[in-house]
Order: sequence, then C-alpha cells, then structure tokens
Amino acid sequence: MKKNNGWAVVLIVVGALLLFGKLGNVVGWFIGLLIPILVIGLGVLAWRNGYRLIGAIIGIIGAFMLLGKLSVVIFWIAVIGLIVLGISMLGNNSGRSRRW
Repeated sequence: MKKNNGWAVVLIVVGALLLFGKLGNVVGWFIGLLIPILVIGLGVLAWRNGYRLIGAIIGIIGAFMLLGKLSVVIFWIAVIGLIVLGISMLGNNSGRSRRW
C-alpha cells in the first residue's frame, strides 16, 4: 500500500461518517458522538507520537465538541438530580436535619 493510500482511506471514511450523520436522528446522533471521539483519539495518537502540543490542542477541541453533543444528556442528569434532591429534602422528617 502506498503512503498516500492510507490518507485516502481516512478521507473516505471521514466523508462517509459525515454523510451518515445527516441520515436521521438515531444514526445522526450516534455519528455525532463518534466524530468527537475520533478527534479525541487523533489527539491522543498525536500525543503518544511525541507531538504533545498538537495532540493536546486536538484533544481539547474534541472534548469541547463532545461536551456540546452531550449537553442535552448532562442537562437531563442535572434536572433529575435536582428533583431527587428536592424530594429527599421534603421527605426528611426525622429528628435530625441536614444542612443544604
């Protein structure tokens, strides 16, 4: 395999993944998570090969991309946590009280 063939395969795979990202809610959401994870993996790979600054920058960009994709999940976890905390504070009828 020639040296440039590897990059060609990578470009084809990335293009196909981006195309699949437009194909629907479930597939699109999964591919939307997969792309930031691949970017983080690329940053880790660069870090391990000695390109620490570039690897760190790419990894941080991937982490921000992933955080943006998971913001809905993080929001729902926070909302459920607040509701459970509120219910536990209302149900605390014992002699001792917690300080919140």
